[in-house]
Amino acid sequence: MLSKKALSLAMTATLALGFMSGCISNANSDEGGSGDKKVIKIVTQSPLSGGSATLGEAIKLGAQLAIDQQKDKFAELGFEIKLDAQDDQGDPKKGVANANLVVADQSVLGVVGHLNSGVSIPASEVYEKNNLVSVSPASTATDYTDRGLKTVSRVVARDDFQGPAGAQYAVETLGAKKIFVVQDKTAYGSGLADAFRAAAEELGAEIVGYEGITVGEKDFNGVLNQVSSKKPDLIYFGGLYAEGGILVKQAREKGLDIPFMGGDGLDSSTFVEIAGDAVKNTFLTSVAGDTTLSEEGTKFAEDYKAAFGKSIESYSAYAYDSAAVLLAGIEKAIKDNDNKLPSREDVTKAVRETQDYKGVVTEVGFDEKGDNKFAKIFIYKFDEAKYPATLDGEISQ
Repeated sequence: MLSKKALSLAMTATLALGFMSGCISNANSDEGGSGDKKVIKIVTQSPLSGGSATLGEAIKLGAQLAIDQQKDKFAELGFEIKLDAQDDQGDPKKGVANANLVVADQSVLGVVGHLNSGVSIPASEVYEKNNLVSVSPASTATDYTDRGLKTVSRVVARDDFQGPAGAQYAVETLGAKKIFVVQDKTAYGSGLADAFRAAAEELGAEIVGYEGITVGEKDFNGVLNQVSSKKPDLIYFGGLYAEGGILVKQAREKGLDIPFMGGDGLDSSTFVEIAGDAVKNTFLTSVAGDTTLSEEGTKFAEDYKAAFGKSIESYSAYAYDSAAVLLAGIEKAIKDNDNKLPSREDVTKAVRETQDYKGVVTEVGFDEKGDNKFAKIFIYKFDEAKYPATLDGEISQ
């Protein structure tokens, strides 16, 4: 027979176990968020910290809005859709490390990302080995899709389209005859600069200089002294807005008031914040169009502002469309599987078969490599220190 003290201890232990059991039970029921609904996760991989965080956050929020707007539809099918936002820091090693964690979570059926081609390329090797489909709203390097990976697709144009489009505008519209090219030595920056240089030379322009800078660098006096000595009539920069904003500002301080041109890596409100008034007479090619030119795009911009209290950035809508393409593929795979949870292989197949998806800013139809057949290049110019820049034309493939 137990003593009163022993009986008291036993009762306390029993109550504690019951309480813990209840907590575990509640935790398990909350894991799915909605009772017995199966959880499906969409991951975003983009830089949420560091020099490219403005565009990285835009990718996260664009995907979040698409998921939020489609939650009810998936709930009716018995699934809860969740966003898992990963910070790849714009760093290939971090992107790969994140990718290895992501593929280990079997509830993840798709990735929206990455921003940087130099991160997308190595991370996508991990996705491919694990049959996890990814759709990039921003990566433009040719190698991204030229490897022929079945899990890799993008909604934006390639650098071998963007570079020549910029060269055509620089030579034929701006009248550039002597061009100095600067690039940031990344897969994106050097790839874009090389494509621009080759096309500009074909069009008759002289490339009077080709120099590299380092990501994170803040003093460009060395390269700008070289630019000054060559007396070009246009500077072309292959790189992102953090360095681009400083470069154009320091160029103006040296009296280089010639046109400054770059690619979609400059298409950010932070580029204007960094450059200030020096942004005038700057031109850029972008794979992102003006969202507000259509009724659907305008509504998206309004919904985005209402949801997050922020104005859209260049890739906000492209992340939204990338996530929507993934969700459409997942929905098809669910229905093709008798409304049961589909495999990653089934989702990959359904996404790659996308041919005529109407997004808020772009139509999407993937070719055998995963490139979007409907992607365009847009030309913008800055007449004042205000974002977005003025749309000055578009070029179709």
